[in-house]
Amino acid sequence: MRASDLLHPRPEGLYCPPGDFFIDPVRPVDRALITHGHSDHARSGHRSVLATQQTLDIMGLRYGEDFAGTTQAARLGETIALNGVCVSFHPAGHVLGSAQISVEHQGTRIVASGDYKRQRDATCAPFEPIRCDVFITEATFGLPVFRHPPDTQEIARLLKSAAQFPERSHLVGAYALGKAQRVMRLLRDSGYDKPLYIHGALAKLSEYYQSQGIDLGALQPATVEGGKEDFAGAIVVGPPSAFADRWARRFPDPISCFASGWMRIRQRAKQGGVELPLIISDHADWDELTATIKETGAEEIWVTHGREEALVRWCELEGIAARPLHLVGYEDEGD
Repeated sequence: MRASDLLHPRPEGLYCPPGDFFIDPVRPVDRALITHGHSDHARSGHRSVLATQQTLDIMGLRYGEDFAGTTQAARLGETIALNGVCVSFHPAGHVLGSAQISVEHQGTRIVASGDYKRQRDATCAPFEPIRCDVFITEATFGLPVFRHPPDTQEIARLLKSAAQFPERSHLVGAYALGKAQRVMRLLRDSGYDKPLYIHGALAKLSEYYQSQGIDLGALQPATVEGGKEDFAGAIVVGPPSAFADRWARRFPDPISCFASGWMRIRQRAKQGGVELPLIISDHADWDELTATIKETGAEEIWVTHGREEALVRWCELEGIAARPLHLVGYEDEGD
């Protein structure tokens, strides 16, 4: 069958007519398949949701236990039939529980990547390339200028600064799901064994990561009420938005840090008042995007949410059919 008959964009999101389901819909639908727990992909209000157990757990933590009418957990690699369409979930390497979704029917296989990265990350299962006819790839960092350095190199810069300025606190802005826990684990793997102080918005998700066997070490609340009044020398992790309000004023002469792939753009760091930009991204960079496309062996590439045109052009130069999907409603929460 034609790929566009198996999956195509609708205002609600990617729709599969023979299976009668949507992938990461941006509006409430009867049946939703969810790639991961970031709020631009995982929304509440669907009648039924199929996702990995970890993604379902994360949605419950973020939206409450009644976030959907019914839920079903998909085991990685397991094939599930939906109205005769075979779907399966495969690791995406983006955040805990994240998955690519394979949709196969009448000899045609399409793989929707969701968000993904290729760098090693101890807080989630690594990306697995899936052979397919059509690969739907994100393009958040789909420009040649985006080439992410090793994350261990960026964490070493943070630790060097902390050692150079022991009288100052370091405030690390990191998205609450995935990036924050990855930064914490990177610090631990680099030998940092002091308590990490975290904003309250990170507590539930970080506790969940710990419950899944991901050791983040000693975490303490970054509050004066908790008994810690002198944060000199401390590393404090919180959502980026927290550092723009009064919460951040309690720390002694803080050094502002932000862990994001966007920190490759110096002007963006400067505009955000970031003193120590940390180029740590949960998305694939340009080289990883192009390498992944080749690994899938797909004859056609659909590009979504990001810098679509450059990646489409690269595919065309490589002799691979490609087109942008122009889906709306997807941001860069997990960048």
